[in-house]
This record gives sequence, structure tokens and C-alpha cells, in this order.
Amino acid sequence: MRRGGFTRREVLRIGGSSLLGLSLADLLALKAAAATRRATEAGIAAGAAPLDGAPGFGQAESIILCYLQGGPSHLDLWDPKDNCPADVQSLYKRIASNVPGIDLTENLPKLAQVVDKLTLIRSLSYSPNGLFNHTAAIYQMLTGYTADKVSASGQLEPPTPKDFPNFGSHLVRLKPASVPMLPFVMLPRPLQESGVVGKAGTAGYLGRAFDPYYLYPPGDDFDARKLDRVRVDDLAIRPELSVPRLERRAKLREQIDAAMPELEQAVAKFDLDEYTSEAMSLVLSGRARRAFDLKEESDAVRDRYGRNQFGQCCLLARRFVEAGTRVVQVNWPKVANSDYHSWDMHVDLPQRMPLAAPMLDAGLSALIADLDERGLLAKTLVVCVAEFGRSPKRGVSTSGNVNSDSGRDHWPYCYTGVVAGAGIRRGHVHGESDATGSAPLRDPVHPTQLLATIYHAFGIDPATIAYNHLNQPRELVQAAPVTELFA
Repeated sequence: MRRGGFTRREVLRIGGSSLLGLSLADLLALKAAAATRRATEAGIAAGAAPLDGAPGFGQAESIILCYLQGGPSHLDLWDPKDNCPADVQSLYKRIASNVPGIDLTENLPKLAQVVDKLTLIRSLSYSPNGLFNHTAAIYQMLTGYTADKVSASGQLEPPTPKDFPNFGSHLVRLKPASVPMLPFVMLPRPLQESGVVGKAGTAGYLGRAFDPYYLYPPGDDFDARKLDRVRVDDLAIRPELSVPRLERRAKLREQIDAAMPELEQAVAKFDLDEYTSEAMSLVLSGRARRAFDLKEESDAVRDRYGRNQFGQCCLLARRFVEAGTRVVQVNWPKVANSDYHSWDMHVDLPQRMPLAAPMLDAGLSALIADLDERGLLAKTLVVCVAEFGRSPKRGVSTSGNVNSDSGRDHWPYCYTGVVAGAGIRRGHVHGESDATGSAPLRDPVHPTQLLATIYHAFGIDPATIAYNHLNQPRELVQAAPVTELFA
């Protein structure tokens, strides 16, 4: 029987249209079932608040992680040093920020003007224990655990269903999105070191229902207009989807868009089960479809973020959280151990830093200021971090790599991260590095503590149990939150 131009079967077919290899309705049902099962097995309720009342607990509703894969030099960006050996001191000048006593380098003039809205953690630190290569360190930073297998070359095995989950997968499992919007989006390219692609970027043992939605539009790492070509069709969990199937999917989407008024009328007249109804809401949601369209932003706003991949990804991230996405992870748009604007500057730092730093400066500063101006920063946690920093002394080898006199090697012993929003203190420095930026003088913060702080900000006890592929209990992370970061 037709109602509003559609039969019930047609409505269900559209609501169950497979964007991801599973139907949307199947995926939503899997998410709900998995969340209920995991919480029951753990003996806790999702969202339990044993730490309620502690500073910052439960203040975040969404998070944007700007992940600087490759490891930028803290001395040449966030933590300038004077009165130190010439081969340690940055080639770049110290500049004052808008908070007296907190200086950055001249590479970050725009970020210097939003320091009053953020906290610099200048004491991120850990002992490597085999974590000198990018992928192993990225895995620790984003999952809270060290990987089981590292080959003699330092590379890890590819992602497997046995991996520990990316923190975002845990977040959307325990704190599902409250509106019809994609819960967890990762863009514009996978985490990568050499041939290891996507490690620490999956839901691992939680199952694919909690994987991010991978927004990897076509185009290379220098393609400044890559994000202009983003379409809903770019979302994929299964990269093996064929081109004909993608074409059919695009055609279906166009048909749905054209018939939207009739479809909305039809949906209202049918009794749909909860998960099919939620899937239909996502398909029909103007909120979801509009979030992808950067053309809705003015030229002035787009210029403010920077007309490059990182800047436009930061703008998309703001649009996603504004529309209700819980977790957005913006990966630096260059392979970790790479050249040009990669942060892995073993050589030619004076030539490469001027390529990378302005993109970070414009994109991150605009994101923080824009969120604040729109009243979104109060509930949006912004984190900008990498797997490690760079060696204080130029031209030395710490990881087995060859470094020129103008390059710095991997350095996990001390580096800087940035946090803002969701109750984080404003205009503050947490911790302090020594005279050469080699080690923390006070208040060291381990990467696992930063993850614990993220869970805490969402009202989740970091000790919450999840069960792995062998049905073994595992804490989200074995660390305590750094509550001193919150006001």
C-alpha cells in the first residue's frame, strides 16, 4: 500500500540502505546490543559516575582531537628555550602570547592570540620501552595500551580485530550520540607509518559497529581542495566496496534527496521499529547532510581556518560537533615518517617547519576561537597532541634514524600537548620542562593519563571495564585523570 508516494517496503529499504556493508538499522541495533552487553558484563551502567564531583567530571559532550602524527618539535613551537646550547636552541624567535608569561615561538602567531582559552601541557612524558617508532607510540597514545607485536624493523602488524580500541570507540559505546548524527568521524586520511595503515584507528575488539566513520576523500596530501569534494558517499567502513556499488549508492542518495518531502511524510505514517526509525532519522536528517557541506561557510570563515587540508578539516570538525557528532579525530594530513609538511623532521627542519606550522597555527587557533564564539567550547573538549616530540639536540640519533645538523629525532621523554574547552583551565601552563626541554621538572603527564582525563571529562570512570576478544576484562585505561587541568 502506498502512503505519501512510498510503500512501507520502500521506506524500510531506504532506512536500511547499506552505506557500510551493514544496513544502518543493523548497525544501530548492533551498537545498542553491544553497549548493553558490555555494560552488563562489566557490572556497571554506561555513564556511571563514581568520580562525580571531581573537577571537570562529565563536562564534555563532544571532543575534537587534532592528532599531529609524526611528532612535532616542542622547542620550535610550544616551548621555546633561551640560554641553552646553540644546537638545542630553536632557530625561531620567542614571541609573547596574550597571557603574560606564556610565550610561544614565532611559528605560532595566531595561536599566541588564543592562549587565554587553552592549557599547554609542557610535561607530557614517557619512557619509550620500544616505543621509539611512530606506530607503536601512536597506538599507546590513542588506545592507552602498548602493542603486543613489534617487528625487528620497528613496524607493527596491521590493524586486527584483537587490537585495543581507539578511545573514541569506547566513548561512543558508553555515550551514544543523542541526535541523528554520525557518532565518530575520522578524517582526512588514515594514521600511517610506512606500510602500516590504520593502526590505533579502529574499534578493535569492540567490533566494527564501533569503528569510526572514515571520511577519506580522494586527493593527495597536497590537495588543498580535497575537502571541497566531501560527500556523504565518502563514508565507509569497508574499503573493499566496489566502484559500481559506490555509484549505485550515490544514485540512491540522489533519489532520496529528490524525494525527501514525500519520504518524510511517508515515515510519519508507518510504525517502524526503534532502530529502523533511527536509521531513517539519520538518512533524512538535514542536520547530518548539511554538516558535510563546507560551501555553507563564508569565504571569510574558510580563510580564517586556512585553505588547506588541516584547516578545512578543523572547520568540518566544528560543523560535525555542532550537528551532534560525539568524537571527531582530525589526523595530520601527511604520513608520519614522511617529507615536506610531515612533522617527522629528521632533516631540513628550517625548510619544512615553515610549510607545516602555518597550517597548524591557522587551523587550531580558528577552531578554538570559533567554538568559543559560538558557545560550543564549554561542552567541546579540544585536544592537540602527538605521539612524541623531537630531540632537544639537533643532529643526534635517538631512534636509529639518520639526522642532519638541522633535524631533530624522536623524543618521548618530554613534549607538549594542548587542551581546551569542557572546563579546562584557560590561559594556563601545566607542568614545566627543564632548561633544554629534555625532561619534565614538575607534574609529568603520561599519555595514558591524558586519555584518562578525556574519559573523565565525559563522565566516565577510566577504570570502567570492557571485555576483549577473549572475554577478558580490561580497563579503558590503567591511569588516573589529571584533574588539575580543570578549572
